[in-house]
Amino acid sequence: MKLPAGIEIIEVGPRDGFQNIKTPISIATKLLIIESMINAGIGAMEITSFVHPKAIPQMADAEEIVKNILAKHKGAKLRPIALVPNLKGAQKAYNSGLREVTYVISASEQHNLANINRTREASLAELQSIIAVMPDLKVRLDAATSFGCPFEGKVEAELVLSLIQAAVEIGVREVILCDTIGVAQPQQVYALAQKVLREFSEIPIGMHLHDTRGMALANTLAAMESGITTFETSVGGLGGCPFAPGAAGNAATEDLVNMLQTMGIETNVNLSQYLQAVYLVRDHIQKDLTSHMVNACSYEGI
Repeated sequence: MKLPAGIEIIEVGPRDGFQNIKTPISIATKLLIIESMINAGIGAMEITSFVHPKAIPQMADAEEIVKNILAKHKGAKLRPIALVPNLKGAQKAYNSGLREVTYVISASEQHNLANINRTREASLAELQSIIAVMPDLKVRLDAATSFGCPFEGKVEAELVLSLIQAAVEIGVREVILCDTIGVAQPQQVYALAQKVLREFSEIPIGMHLHDTRGMALANTLAAMESGITTFETSVGGLGGCPFAPGAAGNAATEDLVNMLQTMGIETNVNLSQYLQAVYLVRDHIQKDLTSHMVNACSYEGI
């Protein structure tokens, strides 16, 4: 098995995880958890989302979150990122001081319509507007439903490749392949990753995996063997797509760190420190987490 010496983790819990929590989370609690993860070694993080508060009320404090994080970590090693759904959201993120955002387009037309009420073509046009208006803003593409769609079933690789090609031509500088509803299996992950890496060797390619069917870590290994070294994961396994029927939790950051640590693969994350952030989530936000490590026993020397 050919695996990399190290991988990059992009923590998405404060965005993808928190957005599904219906009970309001205080700014103080969010910042406490974010700081705890930074202290554990997380170097890149989606800290919020600039969506309309009527769509996702939990993200109504986006500007305040960014203001606090940038005040403490501007110029530091942290890569703060926000998700934006459109030009207006991107402008708000930019004006708040951020210079890196995630923009989501689904490979599946029907999921794109259900998720953001736009066709793929309209989403690409909006992406073009964002990059034209703010050329110094780094835009990452989350290619949703890269492996399967709740409405259309299996998504063919050609659909994913055509989406990435269009986005790269517009100016996207990083692409994340997303298993939005957790239906991918290792052979499929390896095959798609190989095709994408071969076609788009000039830009970073990452993976965002869900654990809906317990396949996230197996799929991670397949992705790593294909050459992928960047993974989006979430504290405690929180999150999932709120508009995808049946979708459940993201790959848990602590489970991935534990697996890689035992394999001697570098993540730059201190697991014992990171677990303190997981416990904060468990104690202050959601008692029942899908993560394995949150309830695992620790055995000295193993």
